[in-house]
Amino acid sequence: MFVDRVKISVKAGKGGDGIVAYRREKYVPLGGPAGGDGGKGGSVIFEVDSNKSTLLDLRYNKIIKAEDGGRGKIKKMHGADGQDVIVKVPLGTIVKDLADGHIIADLTYQNQRAVIAKGGDGGRGNYHFMSSRNTAPDFAENGEIGEEKEIQVELKLLADAGLVGFPSVGKSTFLSVVSAARPEIADYHFTTLVPNLGVVKVKDGRSFVLADLPGLIEGASEGKGLGHEFLRHIERCRVIIHVVDMGSEEGRDPIEDYQIINHELEAYQYRLMERPQVVVANKMDLDNAEENLARFKEAYPDVKVFPVITLIEEGLEPVLYEVMNLLETTPTFPLFDEEEEGVVYKYEPEDNEIHVRNLGNNQWRLYGDRIEKMFRRQKFDTEDDVFRFGNTLRKMGVDDLLREAGALDGDTVFILEYSFEFVESYD
Repeated sequence: MFVDRVKISVKAGKGGDGIVAYRREKYVPLGGPAGGDGGKGGSVIFEVDSNKSTLLDLRYNKIIKAEDGGRGKIKKMHGADGQDVIVKVPLGTIVKDLADGHIIADLTYQNQRAVIAKGGDGGRGNYHFMSSRNTAPDFAENGEIGEEKEIQVELKLLADAGLVGFPSVGKSTFLSVVSAARPEIADYHFTTLVPNLGVVKVKDGRSFVLADLPGLIEGASEGKGLGHEFLRHIERCRVIIHVVDMGSEEGRDPIEDYQIINHELEAYQYRLMERPQVVVANKMDLDNAEENLARFKEAYPDVKVFPVITLIEEGLEPVLYEVMNLLETTPTFPLFDEEEEGVVYKYEPEDNEIHVRNLGNNQWRLYGDRIEKMFRRQKFDTEDDVFRFGNTLRKMGVDDLLREAGALDGDTVFILEYSFEFVESYD
């Protein structure tokens, strides 16, 4: 079964907690704090495997979770790192974050790896917090939580050239006679329900990868028929081979067919009409073919047309040379906006600002990467832990921010899903 798009959940492992411990050994007086750091949580990593050609494995594995890091140990020993989960995916896989739709990774070469969900860092043990004022700290950090995402994984074929055209114009036959591929060929519409790839070798020794893609219909760019199931596979192609049924075997007008297909390519994203086209006039052995070809050339005098009869392999060699020559001069077309060209990961700088939001009814929310990350690592097992946290916020300027926003003594302050009482104090 060919599966080229799935939605799954990925969750990286939580970092292990640091521990509170002291060195107690004979002949080692005043050993001091010796609590070790927690191990790093495992990450979810996608890796390209050229032996895979479908996303079928992910269809039956909707949740992928990496291992948590181990807790720190005594004698400053580090906890075990959580094991990464390596997910094998086909060449040409794209990973999108469903939260905002941006592309996390675009995997385009063999053995390429991308960290899809990063594991959390381990918490620090108490020996990190020893100072001249506090020689025996009795606190340590929690491990950081790992990233958790809902993602969409898509497979977009890595073909140099792609065959487009209405159903039953002869695309599958074309692929079968110019390569070793054996797509299903039959005398009915939509024979090709999944893409097929073949390697085409030109007589001069050059070669390229050709994709036979499901047939287009009017409205495909809006999702009609196979719609986007077809169009997204041609996004990576550098040259388009536009096959037209010049014999009107299905009763359609080849001039109108050519207009409709180009309109659908133009209406789709990723600038498909900027790719060079090689127009193939197929089924030239039929009665109306010569007449239709003359009409077509009159309607499109600037378009170079290659008359062929794919069934008996007549006229194909000039087409293959034309495609090969275009591929040597046509650059790749990135799937990103121009300012993101060449980017595999979308860079998102950490928000170090602390923000205050008025929720109304004497309630406030503190948010921002810096304060949320610090909060998750904080332990609240004792009153000293709570006091230490409040003192840290004061040093970070949070009290002043709340006062400036209008917070009063006794108001409720939220951080993530937890709430605290704001106590007015002046140092």
